[in-house]
Amino acid sequence: MDQIIDFLLRWVHFFGGIIWVGHNYASMIQRPAFRPPSREDLGDEQSPVYMTLLGREHGTFRYAAIVTWLTGVGMLWQRGVLLDAVSLNGYQAVIGIGFWIGTLMLANLWLVLWPNQKKVLGFAPAPLEERVRCARITFLSSRTNTMLSIPLLFFMAASQHGTALFV
Repeated sequence: MDQIIDFLLRWVHFFGGIIWVGHNYASMIQRPAFRPPSREDLGDEQSPVYMTLLGREHGTFRYAAIVTWLTGVGMLWQRGVLLDAVSLNGYQAVIGIGFWIGTLMLANLWLVLWPNQKKVLGFAPAPLEERVRCARITFLSSRTNTMLSIPLLFFMAASQHGTALFV
């Protein structure tokens, strides 16, 4: 039964991570250079730029982040290494670094990016100047998570396949 639970946690974690991190990479490829939405773009809810932002915005990647984080914690707990990983103890420090990077990325998504994105999209009331300012914050927050995903993936893989690096 433990092997079935581990298998399910691993695959849900894997697919959740693809959705979460994949959204960041897709965003970076689709918009490699930042052009902040203009006052006109954000002031007119029918503008093509605003509609594109709204069309891209959906909860799937935000909730995939939670699923990914929870299943990662579940795997560490199920294997009996959660405390060592979180406290960066011994060899579990390798996956623990990945855990803390993932935690930082999750916090960045839910506590920085999403509150600002809600203002940009008009889901939360904000003056036009604030919405334009928040557009830059969401861009930088998203790029931060994209860049953090590189060491995150390294430490995730190294915890199982890079023992020579950390012995």
